[in-house]
Amino acid sequence: MAAEDKKQKTESGERRLRGNKRRVKAYIGIGSNEGDRVGYVQQALQLLKDIKQIKIIDTSSLYETEPLGELYSNWFVNAVILLETELGPFELLDVLKDIEQRLLELHKKDVGKVKERVMDLDILFYGEEVLDSLDLKIPHPRLLQRAFALVPLLEIAPEIRYPGLRKSVAEIHEELEEPEQVFLFGTREAES
Repeated sequence: MAAEDKKQKTESGERRLRGNKRRVKAYIGIGSNEGDRVGYVQQALQLLKDIKQIKIIDTSSLYETEPLGELYSNWFVNAVILLETELGPFELLDVLKDIEQRLLELHKKDVGKVKERVMDLDILFYGEEVLDSLDLKIPHPRLLQRAFALVPLLEIAPEIRYPGLRKSVAEIHEELEEPEQVFLFGTREAES
């Protein structure tokens, strides 16, 4: 069922999420590389906590990670959240995109050619579901190459297995050929 089909409006016109009536554990990657990075991560966590169909179970430590490629210039603050939700995967994606947009509108700045992210929220895992649609792929398709997501995931769920690979997150992390630098927040020495 499409995400739009699952949304209902109350008499006041507010969006109401129906959910799927079963609770599913999902792992969400969270990151920011613009402005008050830690503050934006905290705001996103609070916005998630405010949704009654979502219960935060665990949150990794904050990590500072080097930007990948030439798209980004600032280092990211990243973490992984374990949550339990009654929302289906598309409804959860809608909620995450809404939070990203709200924080962007609240904190947006003019940025130059280099792309910066006020907030980035990604579904890494949703239960044991494997989903490959135009709008959503679960597990996250680039998780296998991203130390910035694997390291915080290792902290809170080292035993979780990637569907279809029969490998744990720890094994996947060990096989990364050229992982980006990941530091526990506050331990990276500033460049001079």
